[in-house]
Amino acid sequence: MLKDIFSTQAEIYSRYRPSYPKELIEYILQFVKQKKTAWDCATGNGQAAIMLADHFEKVFATDFSDKQLSFAKLHPNIEYKIGKAEQTGFQDDTFDLITVAQAYHWFRFDEFEKEAKRVGKKGSVIAVWGYNLMTAHDTAIDSMVRRFYFDIVGPYWDKERKFVDENYSTVPFNFKPLPTKKFFISAEWDKNDFSGYLNSWSSVQRWIREKHTNPVDQILPDLDRNWIETKKVSFPLFLKLGIIK
Repeated sequence: MLKDIFSTQAEIYSRYRPSYPKELIEYILQFVKQKKTAWDCATGNGQAAIMLADHFEKVFATDFSDKQLSFAKLHPNIEYKIGKAEQTGFQDDTFDLITVAQAYHWFRFDEFEKEAKRVGKKGSVIAVWGYNLMTAHDTAIDSMVRRFYFDIVGPYWDKERKFVDENYSTVPFNFKPLPTKKFFISAEWDKNDFSGYLNSWSSVQRWIREKHTNPVDQILPDLDRNWIETKKVSFPLFLKLGIIK
């Protein structure tokens, strides 16, 4: 994992990024034979790690960004460490489960595959997932989101973002496949939650660095007109699931 593009907005990320549904974790865990150790790779602020902590004796959660880790959710079963996805100090055959949440597209796939197969136990499970554009179930707001995503900050996304747009359908994933299914992230947001979420985008932060203005300001009038009360938002979540042989 070479790029560190979330340290700048680490606090915003920790406050406004949505949490993953417990149904996702429950689905993954049904394939895990033992629940001694798990590795949550590129943990960010520990959103996935904290959900694993009640199911495993020990969860190791690593991230390239020490700033992200400074906002991580603490739990007695979790040990946070600074580290790259592709090169760790873990011993061979350590983990029963390896997870990567909303970060796999940033990895050097071949190198991570070798590392995962080295540190994962034979028969252990690897799960990588991500989520795509949200919907507020409101035509005006959903149209505004798409215009902002594609037309305003579109050129400021890193090239790896295309893997998310493609729902990870084109990422290398050379593990024995397990059956997968679709999930949705749901949340109740007001317009401040929504604008905070937009400010956590790497494309928005890149715009700010290069132009010294905030592109979110361009849609605030539309936001004020159309987002009057709390709304239910949802994100389509995609999952790739496999076994390490």
